[in-house]
Amino acid sequence: MPRSVNSVAKRARRKKILKQAKGYFGRRKNVYTVAKNAVEKALSYSYRDRKNKKRNFRGLWIQRINAGARLNGISYSQLMGKLKANNIDLNRKVLADLAMNNPEAFKAIVEKVK
Repeated sequence: MPRSVNSVAKRARRKKILKQAKGYFGRRKNVYTVAKNAVEKALSYSYRDRKNKKRNFRGLWIQRINAGARLNGISYSQLMGKLKANNIDLNRKVLADLAMNNPEAFKAIVEKVK
């Protein structure tokens, strides 16, 4: 019995990898074995950095809240502690947005917890 190969599926797999490698430099875009390694590395970086993006944004929000809080005479840690004690449930994303774009509302929140 002759050996059976599935060239259609093989070609589809390779085309998928090469399509993902579109825009890469040199052999990374058109040589399958090189492109496969580059695409796998890129996918692992993108998975890792989706997690890091959340971490980076939280840090940015904390910096913005701290800057706004210090303009109103209180530190970040004191502000967050007093917000929790007064059962004010505003997350860091919202507080950072208020500190940047609506300083009057942020000042009102700070005055309420002082």
